[in-house]
Amino acid sequence: MPIIDVHAHVGHWQFHLTTGDADTNLRQMDRYGIDLQLVSASEAVVHDAVAGNAALREQLAVRPRLYGYAVVNPNRPQESAADLRRCLDTGMFVGAKIHTHYPGRLPGSREMAEAFDVVAEAGVPLLLHTWGREVTLLPELLADRPGLRVIMGHAGGDAWREAAHAAAACDRLYLEHCRTATDAGRVAYAREAGVPVERMLFGTDATLIDPCVSLGVIRDARFTDGELERVLWRNAAELFGLTGPRPLPPSE
Repeated sequence: MPIIDVHAHVGHWQFHLTTGDADTNLRQMDRYGIDLQLVSASEAVVHDAVAGNAALREQLAVRPRLYGYAVVNPNRPQESAADLRRCLDTGMFVGAKIHTHYPGRLPGSREMAEAFDVVAEAGVPLLLHTWGREVTLLPELLADRPGLRVIMGHAGGDAWREAAHAAAACDRLYLEHCRTATDAGRVAYAREAGVPVERMLFGTDATLIDPCVSLGVIRDARFTDGELERVLWRNAAELFGLTGPRPLPPSE
């Protein structure tokens, strides 16, 4: 069946990795049967949101299987609001991405609340890096922003139990379980906590992590065929309004 990866990146990192160019993403996608991938620019995540988003626009323009997240910097909400709109107007970006630890702003801070307002105003889904017990604050943040839908990237990281209960308490919170440490039972725990399969998404953290790790987590979750269809692609297609690769502009 089709696969849509909702959590990936384009660009080099400060870690000891040889990956980085967008063609690496496509090679991994071909290897594992991933049809579409939603990516943010590593430069935008760790250094300069506006410059990184601009560089990603150039990469997306010639790679229709990749869709973009525009990174929002909680420390510069006005600048990010204008840049998010600029990215969305291209038709190549379908959501926003906010990291918490690189900009040093966690849910509960004034800056993060302002960043949430920026994304809510734009009306697109948000992929939020989550890692820690601050995920317990998310249902309240979303209650004040009724149109905002948030994907908990890494499903809370080491706070995956708290993330499961947060998602069960709010029908606009989604879980995406990519992570280097594949703790056994994370998906089963979320289901037992009351998170429906309709709010579980597939992500890989490529190219930081090889997609085989997340595919193994999905395999071990023992979804039925109908549930796999939901998790691997249908939920993402409905959340982001995806129907397939973007058409390329006509060549001159």
